[in-house]
Amino acid sequence: MSIATLLPWMIFGAFAVGVWAVLSLFSKDESRATERLDEMRDPTLRGGKGKGKNGMSLFERAAPTLSKALQPKSELESNELRVRLATAGYNLPNAAQIYLALKMLLLLVGAILGGGVGMLTYGATQNGYLTIACVAGFLFYIPDLAVAFLSSSRKQKIFLSMPDCLDLLVVCVEAGLGLDAGMRRIAEELCDTAPELCSELNLANMQLQMGRTRRDVLHDLGVRTGCDDMKALVATLIQSERFGSSIAQALRVQSEAMRTKRRQMAEEKAQKTAVQMLFPMILFIFPGIFVVLVGPAAIKMCNM
Repeated sequence: MSIATLLPWMIFGAFAVGVWAVLSLFSKDESRATERLDEMRDPTLRGGKGKGKNGMSLFERAAPTLSKALQPKSELESNELRVRLATAGYNLPNAAQIYLALKMLLLLVGAILGGGVGMLTYGATQNGYLTIACVAGFLFYIPDLAVAFLSSSRKQKIFLSMPDCLDLLVVCVEAGLGLDAGMRRIAEELCDTAPELCSELNLANMQLQMGRTRRDVLHDLGVRTGCDDMKALVATLIQSERFGSSIAQALRVQSEAMRTKRRQMAEEKAQKTAVQMLFPMILFIFPGIFVVLVGPAAIKMCNM
């Protein structure tokens, strides 16, 4: 069977996979009663905070089969994958399974598209097979790049919002509220300005209400965020609770340290601005100035 015979079938398969992926995003085959039961089992689905099962029902059904080949071989690898996804903001129980299924799906789509383009352009040659490998590999690693970008952006947002949240927490604690009540108050007041940090605090409050110890909840909070300053804050709170020292004083010291670090980062970026502006000036501004200043003299010299 020749490539010319297989090419229409390959294009049709790629088109069918794309249509199936689009339809799976908008399919909704569960009733509102089922949604309410899911929200009672998983509070993160309330108010549209989680993706739920209705948004990707077909994809979730196929996720166990698609992700089977990429499942971690050890518990350590599985924990590392869950931490990576939690750092990027994906805390659902089936987040790792959906992530691996998405990678496998993109690999198959890349193989089909790369096969169509490579075989049509180069035929059954080494360049054709290389095109298949390049396209499939590129699409396979897109989820890794997306998770890394989301994780870095989320860490930065959490770090920038932590001093303000700590100031409010200090006020709440000094006013007589406990640490748990202060965290709930912060999650209510700063949900619009610091949604990433407030979502983590909401999850921590839910775990505390479910009966987990505060030490374990705070430790998981530091691991999920992946922010070094949050880990330092969590360690400070755990030590303050263990030795019975003042939590308000520890929070005040930590807030001042984070605010100083944030100001130093701003000053560092301001100092880099002069060097970073040098290259655009050389490439775009100096040529124009040179033409304006030297151009008339050059024209007169040419006319002489």
